[in-house]
Amino acid sequence: MNNEKSTVHFTDNYLINPTNPISVNVIGAGGTGSKILTALMEINHSLIALGHAGLIVRLWDDDIISEANLGRQRFASCETGLYKSVALINRANRWAGTNWKAETVKFERDCMDRLPEHAGAAICISCVDSVKARFEIAEILKRLKNDNFHLNRGRYWMDFGNSQHTGQVILSTIGNIRQPRSEKYETVENLPFVTDEFADLLKQSEQGDDTPSCSLEEALEKQDLFINSALAQMGMALLWKLFRDGMLTYRGFFLNLKTFRTQPVQLT
Repeated sequence: MNNEKSTVHFTDNYLINPTNPISVNVIGAGGTGSKILTALMEINHSLIALGHAGLIVRLWDDDIISEANLGRQRFASCETGLYKSVALINRANRWAGTNWKAETVKFERDCMDRLPEHAGAAICISCVDSVKARFEIAEILKRLKNDNFHLNRGRYWMDFGNSQHTGQVILSTIGNIRQPRSEKYETVENLPFVTDEFADLLKQSEQGDDTPSCSLEEALEKQDLFINSALAQMGMALLWKLFRDGMLTYRGFFLNLKTFRTQPVQLT
């Protein structure tokens, strides 16, 4: 008889039974972030229909929409010249009647080492192009995790990253999440940051040209047409499971869209 327990992570209870909408920071409004926002609208509507308080989202991006962004990212030609974050949030609010917010600045510390205003959120979702930006986000979240008295203090960080045909989504906890006692499961209270667990891999991957593309053709040489969409849908399915099931047995995945292979990341 196999008595080995399954390893699981139980969702922080505040996300399951909140008194107010769950705060979410989405960092990056490009190929992946623009599609994540649509999925968050669907999650928000579904949660509210199930009697949940829903989500309040803040989208961070200081980039301007250009012709090269059309087609692969979720923007229309009439939106060129606008801030990505503003265009997406205005569209979401008109569509869903929400009061989500746009930030037209980078999610980073200023020259005085001060944290950005509104940096704190229960869930942080990063869709950034550079490894440097990931490590900056990690430093900010580590400093914020000491704020244990705020209801919407940081609980989870979900990081999205990709190259032309491959990508990954990794879910981390911001500090420890208290787990219930269980005779059936082996519970895990801490899911390490992607910048700690895969630091060497991230640094090795920082080799490509991250200069802005001048055309859609040039952009598709860096990131294939559907890699962002595939990651966004699968990553948001993981987030939905966090809310809907209240527990996880996997904390992310690696995806190769060229070979159509997916490798889940199990809890350990």
